[in-house]
Amino acid sequence: MLVATRKGAWLYHGDGARKAWRVDGPHFLGHIVNHLVLDPRDGRTLLAAAKTGHLGPTIFRSTDLGRTWKEAERPPAFAKAPAGEQGRVVDQTFWLTPARAAEPDVWYAGTSPQGLFRSEDGGVTWTPFSSINDDPRYRKWMGTVQDGTPDGPKLHSIIVDPRDPKHLYFAMSGGGVHESRDGGRTWAPLLKGLDVVEGFDATNPTFHDPHCVRLCPSNPDRLYQQNHCGIYRLDRPSDEWIRIGKTMPERVGDIGFPIVVHPRDADTAWVFPMDGATVWPRTSPDGAPAVYATRDGGETWQRLDDGLPKSQAWWTVKRQAMTADAQDPVGLYFGTTSGELWMSRDEGRQWACIARHLPEIYAVEAAELP
Repeated sequence: MLVATRKGAWLYHGDGARKAWRVDGPHFLGHIVNHLVLDPRDGRTLLAAAKTGHLGPTIFRSTDLGRTWKEAERPPAFAKAPAGEQGRVVDQTFWLTPARAAEPDVWYAGTSPQGLFRSEDGGVTWTPFSSINDDPRYRKWMGTVQDGTPDGPKLHSIIVDPRDPKHLYFAMSGGGVHESRDGGRTWAPLLKGLDVVEGFDATNPTFHDPHCVRLCPSNPDRLYQQNHCGIYRLDRPSDEWIRIGKTMPERVGDIGFPIVVHPRDADTAWVFPMDGATVWPRTSPDGAPAVYATRDGGETWQRLDDGLPKSQAWWTVKRQAMTADAQDPVGLYFGTTSGELWMSRDEGRQWACIARHLPEIYAVEAAELP
């Protein structure tokens, strides 16, 4: 388990039964770590997206499972603005995605404010990818740094179609979901069917706030999305999202940040709802946290809270802080804003706490070592 937090990163090594866990860390103690990812193509390279007090926003790389780290020689940075124009500055790298096995050294990164970057040398150097960073249309849709989420606007959910490296997706908060079929040369918004906050224009990408988009490993023609305005599913070749969160219990609603998809069953997904009341307290509804699962593509949902606190637990789970492994049965993991790491060895039926008293958890990833 790769755990990125507001004050550093931790690695948790589990045994084959996923019952005993050995902690390795902290790494980068005191620094913000937004994302920590193990390269599935070699099983030993780690990339950490960090924001440090003295180096600023950067990326660290380890080729020995975290025993040693080196800073990227050229981390993501926006191109210098022409004379007389005000340029943008990367505040933090927020999201990391490795490319397919056929491109062993390629990585993608999303930043805050919204930017898309690519590395072709395993994360050592990064360059702006595609034209969206400076495209006038996209710059308008991105808005200003004051227009985004409370901790800054961001580009996230970078997805590479496992069948076609030229077929890409990304999402922006705010700015909507976008798709390219030509390797990033051109992009098109993918917004049909998505709601926006009442009173705003749903045809304008500026007002769309996708929280997390996931592609189904077992069916790359299906995507799920947890949005600011509900839970959605998209089945290609259709370009219209279907809101499947309407069948969630009314008192809970379908507002949250993360969504996780079963590695072998495209009809099964899990979400972690939060209180979506008018003031958006960003806590579990009624202080009683629970995961909800669908096993029929969103037609019905089941509450899964065995082992979780029944009351007075006012934390929630951020968009990158919930994940699944590929075991049978699937293991589920999530980290909370109060610094607890939870897991289920049986697809959410029972939960146990692996760790407490960590800093606020920003991201959790599962990785299987060779």
